[in-house]
Parts: sequence; C-alpha cells; structure tokens
Amino acid sequence: GAPTKRHHACATNEAAKTREMGVMAAYASPEGPATPSRRYDRFIPSRRSAEDADRARMEASEDPRTPAETRDGEDGGAAYTQLLKCELLGAKTPPSSCKGRVLRFGGEEEAKTAGRSTGSPFARAPVGDDGTPSSSIGNLAKSARKVPRSPFKVLDAPALQDDFYLNLVDWSSHNVLAVGLANCVYLWSACTSKVTRLCDLGPQDTVCSVSWTQRGTYLAVGTGRGEVQVWDAAKCKKVRKMEGHRSRVGALAWSAHTLSSGSRDRSILQRDVRAPDDFAMKLSGHKSEVCGLKWSYDDRELASGGNDNQLFVWNAASTAPVLRFTEHSAAVKGIAWSPHQHGLLASGGGTADRCIRFWNTSTGSALNYVDTGSQVCNLVWSKNVNEIVSTHGYSQNQIIVWKYPTMGKLATLTGHSYRVLYLAISPDGQTIVTGAGDETLRFWNVFPAPKSQGSSNDSSMWNLNRTVIR
Repeated sequence: GAPTKRHHACATNEAAKTREMGVMAAYASPEGPATPSRRYDRFIPSRRSAEDADRARMEASEDPRTPAETRDGEDGGAAYTQLLKCELLGAKTPPSSCKGRVLRFGGEEEAKTAGRSTGSPFARAPVGDDGTPSSSIGNLAKSARKVPRSPFKVLDAPALQDDFYLNLVDWSSHNVLAVGLANCVYLWSACTSKVTRLCDLGPQDTVCSVSWTQRGTYLAVGTGRGEVQVWDAAKCKKVRKMEGHRSRVGALAWSAHTLSSGSRDRSILQRDVRAPDDFAMKLSGHKSEVCGLKWSYDDRELASGGNDNQLFVWNAASTAPVLRFTEHSAAVKGIAWSPHQHGLLASGGGTADRCIRFWNTSTGSALNYVDTGSQVCNLVWSKNVNEIVSTHGYSQNQIIVWKYPTMGKLATLTGHSYRVLYLAISPDGQTIVTGAGDETLRFWNVFPAPKSQGSSNDSSMWNLNRTVIR
C-alpha cells in the first residue's frame, strides 16, 4: 500500500546507517569501502582532532573563580592546568608560570648565565615575563676581588731607618726576606720564621741597600761608606767586596752576573761580579743622589731615578741614558717594569709630585699618569694579574692596589704610622711586605694566585703571632 510516515522513518535510518558504515570503513582501511566479507569494529580518529578535544575539555573544566575566590590549597590548580596546556598542548603564548620554566633544568647557556649571577653552580638567573633574562642581570657587574684590609703578620724591625732614599728590604726566590737594620743585615725565612744575622758592618758603617740575585743565593749589600758587598746567604759568608763610590750606596739591581749600584755621588756603576775589577762601566747623567734602580725583565734596559726629579733609561752597553723623562717634579724612587707588556715602565714621584707615571720605552713616549695625593715611595707590579701596588708617605702613609690600565683603586690599606718606604713581593706573587719608620714590617695578601695554581692562602702556613726580626 501507500507508504506511511513509519516506513519513511525506517528508510531514512537505514540510509544513515549505510553512510556511517561507509565512512567508518574509509577511515579503517586505505583500500576503500568495506565489503560484506570484511568487518571493522574500531574507529580511530585523527590525532589532531583528539588534541582539539582535550584542549576543549580542559578549557571547559577551568575554574572560573579568581585566585582570590579560591580556597587555601586550590591556588596551585590553575597554575598546574596552565602548565599542562603549555607543555602538552603546545600553547604558543604560555602563561607566566610556564615562561618561568617551573621544574625545568636550564640548558648549557642558561647554566652559564646562572653561574654568573651568584657563583653557585645550581643558581639560576632571574627571568622576565617574556622568558628572557631580565635587564637586572646585565647590570650585575662581576664582583671585584676582595683584598684583605689588615696585615696577616707583623714583624718588629728595631732601628729600621726612616730614610726615603734607602732600599732596605728585599725578598728572595727562596722565600727569604733580607732586611737592613742599622749596621746589620738579617734574614728571615718565611717558611720557618727563623731569623739569621747575615752580617754586621761595625759601628762605623750602616746598611743602605740590599738586593738578592735572581736565583736567591747571593745578597748584595750597599753600605754608608760607599762599598758594595756580596754575601753567600747559605754560608753567611762574604764572597766579594767592591769599591768605586765616594758616598753611600742606596740602590742596587741585579741582571744575571751584572750588579748595578747607585750612589749619593750621583753615579751608577756596572759591575761584573765574575771579573776581578771593582766595576766595568760608570754611568753618568743624574745631578743628584740615585735612589731607584730596576732592570727590565729581559735584562736589556736599566731604569734609574734620582733626587734630581729625573727618570733615565739605559741599555746594557750605554754610558749615557738613551731615554730621559723629566715630567716628575720630585725625587723618583719608585720604579717598576711591567711583566705583562714589553717596554712598559712605571715611576712614582715624591712629596711635591705625588704622581705615578707610565712610559713606553720602546717608543720613548709618555702614556698616562695618576695623581695619588701623597708621596710615592715604592712601586711593584703583580706577576699574576695586571695590577700594580704603590706605597706612600706624606701625608697618608697608605698602600694602594691599582688595576692597570684604568688605574682604578682596588684597595687602600692602612696600618703604618710612618711613611711606607720599603716594599717587596713574595716569590709566588701573592704577598707583599711593607716597611716603615714605625719599625714594623707588615705582610699583606693583595694579589691572587697564578692561574696555573689553584686558589690558595699562604698565610695559613705562617705564624700569625707578632715576632721580632732580630
């Protein structure tokens, strides 16, 4: 008969089922629609549609309340949900909690950045809202090396003269300190703290300068009567006495077998200690007492400073200075060659000058200078880092550690009550000893260890009690 509404509904349902089976078969097999002999019972949706569904369910399940409305203990739920969205669903604009990379280890570059921020290998640098290091990191300058402000050892040095033009302290490569006290020379071992009297010049003479050979086995002693003596330190025996000066010898400097001596008689004598003659060459040029002498590290140039406010540079064969620097306005005693740059020379002027000046002896030009504000008594350059230390007299009696070439002050050390006239550096380049007319020698750790050596603090090996050097 005529079709009814019930018949139309059944036909419609059958057609829909037929189309659905065709779609399922198409998804299930790449070979086309299923045949009556092939049956499929599983529907595998595309992965992308599953991700979309998961994202939709997650967004739908988010708590619409604000953090202020949530109960205690529930405030982490939203953050955790956002984190899952960020990490699992590949959200392109992660929330701030994701950008901070919660519970994530940083990569190699981030670890380096973190290490710079605190010095801890596990520390992380702060990050900004966009996931990049905040601007505060760039403003965190590398912390400056801290220099102890107090000496770690003090030696009493009775009768240490308060005379600007003398050089009475030197430190050998064998870690033995030589000090001239009145008419005697004393040796103090930094390893054992043993004190030995090397020589006594008698009541009619005084010690004016001391200087060790590079190997640290022989000590030259300049006297008030114009003699230069050479002593075997191990045997406490005088092996040579040389004359030639008419007045006291306040400056000495070694270059292999050549010993240079500067005197109040304004001359410099070059002596070959292997030869029988008292001296091989006489250098003339200064118009007043010679109070500073230093050979360059390559033993090719000798720098001399005098009470005539002049700084001269001589070569090994010259009898006249090859360079003359006259910019200082007071006596030039402090002289130091740079161990880091060939031909770089530093010099310091006395009370009326107060400046440390730098020179390029290769070009003969003045480089730069700094006004220290007080008399410059001595200079020594660090072998381990590009820094220089100066000691001062009137009016502040301080010790200053400078960073070269900026000449920024790294530390200012005080403690001496008189002019800090004497300065020497330990063979490892970390410790300096200073001497003054207050009759004390003070030991300071001012420079770091060599890069090849690990950090170490040699002061722990020393007896920290105050002792007397004689």
